[in-house]
Amino acid sequence: MALNLHSPTEIKAISFLETSKSNHNLLKLQGGLALKRKANGVVYGKRIHCSVQGPPPAWPGRAVVEPDRKTWDGPKPISIVGSTGSIGTQTLDIVAENPDKFRVVALAAGSNVTLLADQVKTFKPQLVAVRNESLVDELKEALVDAEHKPEIIPGEQGVIEVARHPDAVTVVTGIVGCAGLKPTVAAIEAGKDIALANKETLIAGGPFVLPLANKHKVKILPADSEHSAIFQCIQGLPEGALRRIILTASGGAFRDWPVDKLKEVKVADALKHPNWNMGKKITVDSATLFNKGLEVIEAHYLYGSEYDDIEIVIHPQSIIHSMVETQDSSVLAQLGWPDMRLPILYTLSWPDRIYCSEITWPRLDLCKLGSLTFKAPDNVKYPSMDLAYAAGRAGGTMTGVLSAANEKAVELFIDEKINYLDIFKVVELTCDKHEAELVSSPSLEEIIHYDLWARRYAASFQPSAGLSPVLV
Repeated sequence: MALNLHSPTEIKAISFLETSKSNHNLLKLQGGLALKRKANGVVYGKRIHCSVQGPPPAWPGRAVVEPDRKTWDGPKPISIVGSTGSIGTQTLDIVAENPDKFRVVALAAGSNVTLLADQVKTFKPQLVAVRNESLVDELKEALVDAEHKPEIIPGEQGVIEVARHPDAVTVVTGIVGCAGLKPTVAAIEAGKDIALANKETLIAGGPFVLPLANKHKVKILPADSEHSAIFQCIQGLPEGALRRIILTASGGAFRDWPVDKLKEVKVADALKHPNWNMGKKITVDSATLFNKGLEVIEAHYLYGSEYDDIEIVIHPQSIIHSMVETQDSSVLAQLGWPDMRLPILYTLSWPDRIYCSEITWPRLDLCKLGSLTFKAPDNVKYPSMDLAYAAGRAGGTMTGVLSAANEKAVELFIDEKINYLDIFKVVELTCDKHEAELVSSPSLEEIIHYDLWARRYAASFQPSAGLSPVLV
């Protein structure tokens, strides 16, 4: 049984969306969120801290190679946080194919000890961490006959030590969720460049992470395909040349469904991506378009673009990974077969380009491809877009709450505890509840606190409770 919600055509926007509209009785915060003004001019809510100016954009807002950039002898030393996940294993595929270009000095994994042991035997890192401390003895046993035995540090502290390993030049952050925030912060404070694959680093942590990255003069290089495409397109652009960002989206499982049919969606339907096979969570995010809404927020933080200058376009073929428009109206695009290894490779090799064989890296043949098509996304079919833009304009802790609430709502949907359309409403109501406690310039502790709060609050919506959460 699921929450009794209306179809997208009947969903009424919650107050935090409504308050981004013009109203002389409202006080607008940075970018769009507005709160009622008391008679004495004080904004209600004890934890709301407003700032007129948001955090500065992270590098690579301008793609400039410094003349005194870091150098090293031999293959570039890297560490990988989340080595047994999708990003980690693809990164190691790249290292295996280019041993003269990269070497691994440290690896961190969660609980897949068998795969981690194989990685240690193959890549011989100096340091290894396993987040699940109870599995350390199992890892040691798996490495008892290994020729190379690295130092092993268990738990979260071990992951942090991998992230700030003294020999690493670049850290690949492939760990999922807010668990990736502390290691990323540790790497930045140690002066490591970040190959960014952890979305929460910017979506939840942007207001804290960006000033920190600027302080330590650290480069944040995007490892996902859309933001890597944007990054590649702005190479060589002077300051102020970027006019608009165009994020392409496949449209997901329901891009060809009529809106009125969405109330019939089953889990199996949402997991049928028209282009490729992915994990359940990201496939559902593609169906709801929440993945693209979150990428809008990331683009704002990475490139400093205003939300009015970031656009989403449905591109069913998924060949153009994203585009930018310059001030003179030229549009630059990055094309290629959908393959996450390419953006990962570029984050590791920047500003260089590494030759790739046609056997493992098939070249794009536009003549065989035939045609590329585009269409505007339907805001009624995809309420996630309005939610993401509103949360982004609110800034502060709201974007992390949006992401965490969506993650929990998708989990509830996959477990068949709520319906497909309930995902949007659960996220709406969680963001609405958070409005009174929004912190615009949060500390790392506040970011993590509200991430956990949002997950608990979103999980508290039970069918028997209607639209009222059990946990208030």
